[in-house]
Amino acid sequence: MDSFLRRLPIPMQDTLAVELAGNSVLAWTAALLLFLVAFGALLAVRYVVGRRLQRFAARTATRVDDLLADAVAHTWQLVMAVVALYLAAGILSLPPGVAVVVRRAFAIAVFAQVGIWVSRTIAFLIGRHVQEQREAGQATRAALLALFSFFAQLALWALVFLLALDNLGVDVTAMVAGLGIGGIAIGLALQNVLKDTFASLAIILDKPFVEGDVIAVGDMTGTVERIGLKTTRVRSVDGEQIVFGNDDLLSSRLRNFARLRERRVLLAFGLAQQTPPELVERVPGWVREIVEEQPRTRFERAHFKGFGAVSLDFEAVYYVLVPEQSVAMDVQQAVGLALLRRLTEAGIELAHPARPAPLDEGPAPRGSATATAGSATPPPASSKG
Repeated sequence: MDSFLRRLPIPMQDTLAVELAGNSVLAWTAALLLFLVAFGALLAVRYVVGRRLQRFAARTATRVDDLLADAVAHTWQLVMAVVALYLAAGILSLPPGVAVVVRRAFAIAVFAQVGIWVSRTIAFLIGRHVQEQREAGQATRAALLALFSFFAQLALWALVFLLALDNLGVDVTAMVAGLGIGGIAIGLALQNVLKDTFASLAIILDKPFVEGDVIAVGDMTGTVERIGLKTTRVRSVDGEQIVFGNDDLLSSRLRNFARLRERRVLLAFGLAQQTPPELVERVPGWVREIVEEQPRTRFERAHFKGFGAVSLDFEAVYYVLVPEQSVAMDVQQAVGLALLRRLTEAGIELAHPARPAPLDEGPAPRGSATATAGSATPPPASSKG
């Protein structure tokens, strides 16, 4: 800078050498120029990069470029001005107090800008799901997702606020400890509510079931009517409404019948033991033919399983390739009737359970009119007069 001054005319050298607040006019001029150049460069970069990202995002279906374009568009000019000021202050000799203020302003601006970017990311990612749920008519899920976004951003800005206070020299240890103790007390008081609330968010995000699905929890089966903030309401097959706590529901093993792609059917039957072996050998083939004749079925196996107490036991397995229970029952009925006709035509009887033998009731009481078969009661002797 001194060599630059020596090249100027003497009057201009004297003017630029004048000191203001500990820095020469030349130093202040250079700092001002650096501030303008840095601020203008940041604005230009934001404009160029933002326009290119917007054009690129319009041509693609991915969300990453949309998120980047949104982040660039929400870069504050005030933050860029503070960054440019921090760079310009680097060539000045500032008093210690002023230098500290500049550094702290720079740190707070960076914290605020990072908070804005993270907040926009949360709003962007969750906002898409909220819009999808609203378009699908799921107002409850949309409200829960919006609530989750609110709490996430509240925690984010609380962290940014604490970092800013710490940068300003405020002792935030006692504040954090107080917030921690208060949070623990509130958490204990609202433990069940918070567990069910976060469980509802897990249900919405993970989607183990959705409204309209038929689920079974333990021995209770029904259709999901509403997923609320604390409870989920299920309309049982008997007509009554069952209310589950969301946390209890997630901690249970549940079956979602709406996710069925096909239904497995086990067909077990027994034939009379006097059935000839050559007919027994043909039965599995008959079952296969009957199943394969039905639409939307897939045969798996059919075997003579073994000897029962009064029957020859068979077992067959096939699949109905649609999830609807009514269709599966129609197929089961058709297979059963066709098999019954085939067995009847072949003269094969189904096994009947053994009938218990009558109990021996002991000898008839004396004077009873009942006589044992094959026995004769001697006639009374006649008297001759």
